[in-house]
Amino acid sequence: MKTDEIVSAVQQSAGIDTPEHARRAVHATINVLGHRLFGGETKDLASQLPDEFAAELPERGPGERFGVGEFYQRVSDTEGLGCTPQQARQHARAVAAALKVAVTGWEFDHMAAQLPREYEDLLSTGPVQHH
Repeated sequence: MKTDEIVSAVQQSAGIDTPEHARRAVHATINVLGHRLFGGETKDLASQLPDEFAAELPERGPGERFGVGEFYQRVSDTEGLGCTPQQARQHARAVAAALKVAVTGWEFDHMAAQLPREYEDLLSTGPVQHH
C-alpha cells in the first residue's frame, strides 16, 4: 500500500476527521511499535512500508517491555492533539488493520510473534479495504 492509501484506510476505519490527523495516528502507532519490537524486526517491517512511515522505525528495535495499555497511552501522547488513550486504541487498531494489508502475511506474523498475548486487542482487527 502507498502512503496515501494507508492514511485513507486508517482515516475511514477509525472515523478520523482529517487525513492529516490520520497521518499523525499512523506515525504515532508505528513509532511506539518500533520501541516495543526488538532486534531486526523493525528493519524487516520498515522494508515493507512507505519511506515516510518506515522512518519512524529504528534500525534495531530496543524491545522495551510494556503492556498494551501503556502502548495506547504512548500512542496517545505521541499523537497529541488531545488524543485520549481510548481514541488512541481505536486509531492504533485501525493502523494495525492497515499494516495487515500493507505488509506480507509472514512479516505481520513475525511482528505479532514478538508481542505478548494481551496485544491481541491491538492485532485482532479485520483487514481494511484498499482505496
